[in-house]
Amino acid sequence: MIHATTRPPPVAPHDPPGPAAARRRPWRGTVVGWSFILPNFIGFAVFTLVPVLAAFALAFMDWDSYGAPEWVGLSNFRRLLGDQTVRVALLNTLYYAAGHIPLTLVAALAMALALNSKVRGTRFFRTVAFLPYITSLVAVAVVWNMLFSPDAGPVNQLLQALGVAEPPRWVASTTWAMPAVIATSVWRDMGYYMVLYLAGLQTIPVEYHEAAKVDGANAWHRFWSITLPCLRPTTFFVLVMLTIQSFKVLDLIVVMTKGGPGRSTLVLSQLVYREGIVEGHFGYSSAIALVLFAIVLTVTVVQFRFNERRRVR
Repeated sequence: MIHATTRPPPVAPHDPPGPAAARRRPWRGTVVGWSFILPNFIGFAVFTLVPVLAAFALAFMDWDSYGAPEWVGLSNFRRLLGDQTVRVALLNTLYYAAGHIPLTLVAALAMALALNSKVRGTRFFRTVAFLPYITSLVAVAVVWNMLFSPDAGPVNQLLQALGVAEPPRWVASTTWAMPAVIATSVWRDMGYYMVLYLAGLQTIPVEYHEAAKVDGANAWHRFWSITLPCLRPTTFFVLVMLTIQSFKVLDLIVVMTKGGPGRSTLVLSQLVYREGIVEGHFGYSSAIALVLFAIVLTVTVVQFRFNERRRVR
C-alpha cells in the first residue's frame, strides 16, 4: 500500500526591508542611546557645565549678586597679579600639593604591596585601610584636631614620652599647621589609592616574578624591574588624580584650620570661596578660579606629555 506524502508549501522569501524601515533602525538606536545618557547629561549641564561657563564669563565682570554684572575686562586679573593674599594662597597650595602627592602615592603603594598577599586576615586589613576614605570628613578633621591638640593631644604626649621637651603646636602654629593638614589628608586618602594599586598589582603575571626568581633576582630587583614598570599606567592615573585633588583642596582645611593660623593654610580654593560667597566679589572670585583651573590644566597636560614620551621610549 502506497502512502501519499504531502510536501509543505514553499516558503516565500522575505522581502528586504524597505528604505523607510532601514532609516528607522538607526534612528531608533539613537533614541535609545540618548534615553540612557540624557538624565545624567541634563544633571551635568545644569549643575556643572552652565556654572563653569558662567564663572568664565564672570571673571571679566564685576558683580555682587544684587545688581547687573558690569563688564570690566582684565581688571580682575590685574588686581589678582598685585594681590599679596593670592600669592600666599598659591604658595600654600603648592606646599600642600608637594607634600600630599608624593606621600600619599608612596603610602598607598606600600600598603598595596603589603596587602597583596593571600594570607589570613588580608581582607580585614584592606577594609580597615579603606575605611578612612568613606568616613565623614568632618569627623576625621575633628578627631585629628584632638590628636594634634598642643596641650592634651596624644601626639604631643607621645613626643614628650620620647624625650621631645617642646613638641610642635601643630594646628595652632603657623609653621606646623600645614604639615598637620597634610598628614591628616594622607591618612584619609591613601586607602582609596591603595585599592587602585591593588588592582594594578593583580594584573601583573605571576610568571614574571617566577622567572626572575629562577634567574636569581632578589625582592628589591623584582620590585624595581618588574613591579614598578608594570604599574606605570596605574601610577600615572594615581598621579593625575592626586594632582587635581591637591590643587582643589578645600573641605579639610576649612574644617581643621579655616585657613589659619593667620594665612598659613589659606589655599586658592578657600580664597575663591571667601571672595565669592563670603565677600560677594563674584567677578574677582571667578578670576581666581580661572587661574586655578589654568594651573591644574597645565600641570595635567605636562603629565600627559611626559607619560607619552616615556611610553614611546
